[in-house]
Amino acid sequence: MIITNAKIYGRSSRSLMDIALEGDAIVAVGPAGSQDTTGHEVMDADSRIVMPGLWDEHVHCGLWAQRRRWIDLSPATSAAEAAAIMGQAVRESSDTTGDAVLIGAGYRDGLWTDRKSTALLDSVTGSAPVLLLSVDVHSCWVNTATLRAFAVSGHELDGSLTEQECFDLTVAVGSVDEKTLDAWVLEAAYAAAARGVVGIVDLDMAHNSSVWSRRAALVKGRYPLRVEAGVYPEHLERAIADGLHTGYELAPGISMGPFKIITDGSLNTRTAHCVDPYLVVEGDVRGGMNFDMAEIERLMLRAHRAGFSLAIHAIGDEANRLILDVMAANGLGGRIEHAQLVRDADFVRFGELGVIASVQPEHAVDDRDVTDVYWADRADRAFALRRLVDSGAQLILGSDAPVAPLDPWVSIAAAITRTRDGREPWHPEQALTLDEAIRFSTRTTVAVGQPADLVIVDADPQWLVDAYGSDAAAASDAVRAMPVWMTISQGVVTHGENV
Repeated sequence: MIITNAKIYGRSSRSLMDIALEGDAIVAVGPAGSQDTTGHEVMDADSRIVMPGLWDEHVHCGLWAQRRRWIDLSPATSAAEAAAIMGQAVRESSDTTGDAVLIGAGYRDGLWTDRKSTALLDSVTGSAPVLLLSVDVHSCWVNTATLRAFAVSGHELDGSLTEQECFDLTVAVGSVDEKTLDAWVLEAAYAAAARGVVGIVDLDMAHNSSVWSRRAALVKGRYPLRVEAGVYPEHLERAIADGLHTGYELAPGISMGPFKIITDGSLNTRTAHCVDPYLVVEGDVRGGMNFDMAEIERLMLRAHRAGFSLAIHAIGDEANRLILDVMAANGLGGRIEHAQLVRDADFVRFGELGVIASVQPEHAVDDRDVTDVYWADRADRAFALRRLVDSGAQLILGSDAPVAPLDPWVSIAAAITRTRDGREPWHPEQALTLDEAIRFSTRTTVAVGQPADLVIVDADPQWLVDAYGSDAAAASDAVRAMPVWMTISQGVVTHGENV
């Protein structure tokens, strides 16, 4: 394949160029008209911008595919409103037997003034089992029917589960047959490709080596995305016994990714482990770790010695400190997922230790109001992307879908503008430049010998940002709506003409 008449993003000259692809590699880049197109498929970019393909470095793929079909609870501003949405869904449900659990997702209860309870949910859902999943997926709210159906005890009054209890129940309730889920995931993969995505790091809570081997076998040729599939503690020993390690190829373009452990909770659920107590919360609430630190260290070393890279969830500043301490004591690198709140003394340690900050810029936009309540005294070091970069950290960007949409342009817009919905930017001093945000969203360049992973867009991102000048909200809207003309992953067109 030869792409003709393209402008390459990031070059000082925007002269028209030809880009020749062979297999899954770029084999030639030269001035427009320099390539012999005889016998080749030709794509005329017509002066569009060609960029390296985009990666989402943190996705829960199966959960995201399901979330696209669940009831949207994001408009709810109170427990009563969330319950009412579910009650309406129950009344409109086509399931007349009432056996299936109806799932809603995306509520954000950090600023609600009323309380969640089974009584409130029961009053509008009756005997139909329901589960409401929070936006951060670290807590859920269920009615009595669901508690009984899944033999859950200890939550008869509030119906609220957090952390591992929530994870376990969500997996059980949301379980669908393999064929259906695989079809949904494939559909979501093509939707991601339509936004320029060529690869993802999938951190679903599943036995991902078998899951992705199965999914790869269901498609002709290569899967439309490159996939790096993570492994969790409950599957680690099996993965080691199977001889797996990071980089192990499960199928063409699909490989094993990092070892992931969720060490603490989240901001919205007030379970992220913090040095100082949460504000406006009764009592000395600082969140906590989900495992004993000795066990966390043991698991990290076990995975590392077996050849797995590390992707360690840490949101609170105390959790980040503890994980950085373990990495420093054992000479470990890898990634810290989220790094949402960092102590002043710890910013520089990311760069010193070679620890990557795997961050999700849209979370800063989503959580700005709840941060200004619970972390008001430390908001200047929350979601501090600029400070991480300036302190020497390497950043990579992701969505944490379904927490935020699987769309790198959303992440890029949030990173460079720190706003959405016409609001003033939140802590704009922590913004990234456009070039940084794109670099942290890609793994390759448009050059000979590089993978044939490309996205062609209808608008020049830099021109858009410059055109809006100081109007950050308008620039954010424009970047979020970036028109993608074509996506090429592994040398195959996954979005665009004839796909």
